[in-house]
Amino acid sequence: MVNSATTAVAPVFNVVGFAGSLRSGSYNRALLRTAKDLAPPSLQIMICELDGIPLYNDDIETAGAPPSVVRLREAVRESDALLIATPEYNHGIPGVLKNTIDWLSRPPRNNALNGKIAAVMGASLGMTGTARGQAQLRQALGATNTYALLQPEVLVAHAHEKFDADGRLTHQATREVLATFLQRFIDLITLHVRAEARITA
Repeated sequence: MVNSATTAVAPVFNVVGFAGSLRSGSYNRALLRTAKDLAPPSLQIMICELDGIPLYNDDIETAGAPPSVVRLREAVRESDALLIATPEYNHGIPGVLKNTIDWLSRPPRNNALNGKIAAVMGASLGMTGTARGQAQLRQALGATNTYALLQPEVLVAHAHEKFDADGRLTHQATREVLATFLQRFIDLITLHVRAEARITA
């Protein structure tokens, strides 16, 4: 019989998720919703929309960041990690996603991305499943001191064959890879939290 008084309680990590596509039928938004559905109870994913984020302009920031930016910055600051689903446009990430990273990277010395854990995934109609776009996104996250999960990679190729008309991921092998990816994400967040605790102890 297990003594409930000594049973460790698994921590719950709060994650902000967003997709670098504004299209309502986006496969990457569907992938993000699937990740939320498949995530174990210890990983609580809050999906944020990017359609209200304006183009970055230093004049706007100097005058005061727009409310949509302030809300997203605060959500990221208060989270334990980020989950980003990116399309791939012309071998790179979409402007809407790069624009969001640029807003979150400000101000430089006190930005919401500094020291955060992130996981990157993506879906596309092509054969590489956003591999180039994810590589470009990782490069941008490196500049913001954001630690991205390395493996396993979620590269959903031929997405139109793996999601149904309602945006449900029906491809079982991909669902299994995504579930493993989420567990490794939890492992990375756990390691980071423990390391931070040792530093501040």
